Amino acid sequence: MASHAQCNLLHAYLDDELDLGRSMELEDHLAECGDCANEIASYRALREGIHAADLRYQPSSEFRSRLLSTLQQQERPQPTLIQRRIPRWSWAAVAALLLLASGALLLDLNQRSERRLASEIVTDHVRSLMASHLTDVATSDHHTVKPWFTGKLDFSPQVRDLSADGFELIGGRLEYLEGHGAAAIVYQRRKHIINLFTWPTPASDEEPQATAQQGFNLIEWKHAGMYYCAISDLNRQELTELASLLQK
Repeated sequence: MASHAQCNLLHAYLDDELDLGRSMELEDHLAECGDCANEIASYRALREGIHAADLRYQPSSEFRSRLLSTLQQQERPQPTLIQRRIPRWSWAAVAALLLLASGALLLDLNQRSERRLASEIVTDHVRSLMASHLTDVATSDHHTVKPWFTGKLDFSPQVRDLSADGFELIGGRLEYLEGHGAAAIVYQRRKHIINLFTWPTPASDEEPQATAQQGFNLIEWKHAGMYYCAISDLNRQELTELASLLQK
């Protein structure tokens, strides 16, 4: 790859428009090119700022009320010639359009963020299978896996022994997702490997949501200040069962 990735290639990467092979090739480049890595990091910082502020798809009702109240005030500057020709209701329509546009922009940013995160998770899952680096600590003892992360992350991940339910714990490893450290707890169901990624999040609790990407099933949810995503080629029903067990 050239000394710097092309701008349109970086944008395609951010928008999750590259195939898995091209995405992995670009990530190898980002590991060596500080300029390109900084450009990617700036977008991720913007996304994290939006999440941290708990922005929604639409402006708050308080904001809408203040804006409409301002528009309806009786004392106004002397209207210009253009203002005299435009009915008062038209300004309210303009304000409504601006509100809709801002809501649509936030929605688009949020959807791009979710697609980008899903792509990162799929890439890390595939890499863990291809590189024979599935675990940093290989054991079925959750009392060994959980304390292994101490001092390596700024949080303590949940590690559950679910062997009685058919999900065998085989270890854990460190990952780097969304610009920060993450824990990957590895389970196995028959011959299917399951990566459970988790890290802290400022977002409120969310029920499990199932998606599919590049042939893998993903179940993600948020609970008690933590984000979770289980990914595998296991069928969706059994992967959802794992998510339910982890929430008990």
